[in-house]
Amino acid sequence: MFKPLSLFIGLRYTRARRRNHFISFISLTSILGLMLGVGVMITVLSVMNGFDHELRTRILGMVPQATINAYQPIEDWPSLARLASKNPQVEASAPFIQMQGMLTAQGNVSGAVVTGVLPDAERKVSIVDTAMIQGHLANLQSDQFGIVLGAGLAASLGVGPGDKVMLVLPEASLSPAGVIPRFKRFTVVGVFKVGAEVDSSLAYIHLDDAARMLRMQGQVQGLRLKLKDLFQAPEVTRQILGHLSENFYGSTWEETQGNLFSAIQMEKTMMGLLLFLIVAVAAFNIVSSLVMVVTDKKADIAILRTLGASPETVQRIFMVQGSFIGLVGTGMGVVLGVTLALTVSGIINGIQKIFGLNLFAAYFVDYLPSRLEGTDVLWVTALALFLSFMATIYPARRAARVQPAEALRYE
Repeated sequence: MFKPLSLFIGLRYTRARRRNHFISFISLTSILGLMLGVGVMITVLSVMNGFDHELRTRILGMVPQATINAYQPIEDWPSLARLASKNPQVEASAPFIQMQGMLTAQGNVSGAVVTGVLPDAERKVSIVDTAMIQGHLANLQSDQFGIVLGAGLAASLGVGPGDKVMLVLPEASLSPAGVIPRFKRFTVVGVFKVGAEVDSSLAYIHLDDAARMLRMQGQVQGLRLKLKDLFQAPEVTRQILGHLSENFYGSTWEETQGNLFSAIQMEKTMMGLLLFLIVAVAAFNIVSSLVMVVTDKKADIAILRTLGASPETVQRIFMVQGSFIGLVGTGMGVVLGVTLALTVSGIINGIQKIFGLNLFAAYFVDYLPSRLEGTDVLWVTALALFLSFMATIYPARRAARVQPAEALRYE
């Protein structure tokens, strides 16, 4: 069967035993270096994706993706909800009343953001119902003055389901005794845990109870929206506000949590750049390997030239050989990286159990998250192959410039 000469000889060189074992060793290290670089790059990017996904799921599952607020209390919030639902990006909506205050219990005091919600509506826009570790969100009943606390907040107050806590609001009320803060005693009916900072700052009460505390009977402060694509939040908010009066304004998660996710994205970018340098070093080891091969094969090159091979043919021979090294190293690296990305969580958990460690005590997760994405694998593979190919150009051109007479003079 016909084979191009450069491809045939280039592949034959990769399979042939070399007299110079040092050159064989350099070629092997080039393959192993490229394999480790590509494997580590895929694994680390998968771990970064895992942390990013956990943050989005946990934090953006609790804080509003987008809200429609009003400068004055909203009387007819169901009409506003129907208007918002006409936008194709809006999956669900829920009314809320939010206030900041202090919670006290057993001599402990902690600041908190207390949100009044309707349990049936809130579970459609938030993960709080699925994050309950004690009690249920449905335990919030109108006129019962129950409260659901984050796990960190409950721990700082030293309370659990059935215990009483006092909510103190900064708004003052007039009484025969003078001006006193507004306060109300609540019963803890549930505790949620998402593993993020919101556990130490958020609490939920029923919407009607919040309205009574702020004297907003039948009114709400705004509407919380859950979107199909959270990155469309600013545009969706602008579209909805375009149908409302100037009494309304909007806010999105980018305003409250955008800096956090921007920092994570920058960290992923910088980590990718550092790992790219590792892959680049491994790929350019091919240069030194091929330069030594060219030196070792000068006599063979001279014979090929005297038999009629053109400089371009000789150049392609060594480009094929270098590209094959890059292809093998990259392929092995992809297999290694994908395998580690899929198993690294279990591996780390096993190490923690064997040695009795808790490596993630300071983080919002108790395991190493990993999320393999096909796009990362594709661009890492393409990058490694491109660098491997570029690394073959200089040695291949050097081989093409070998003069037969000079190479065979001392043979």
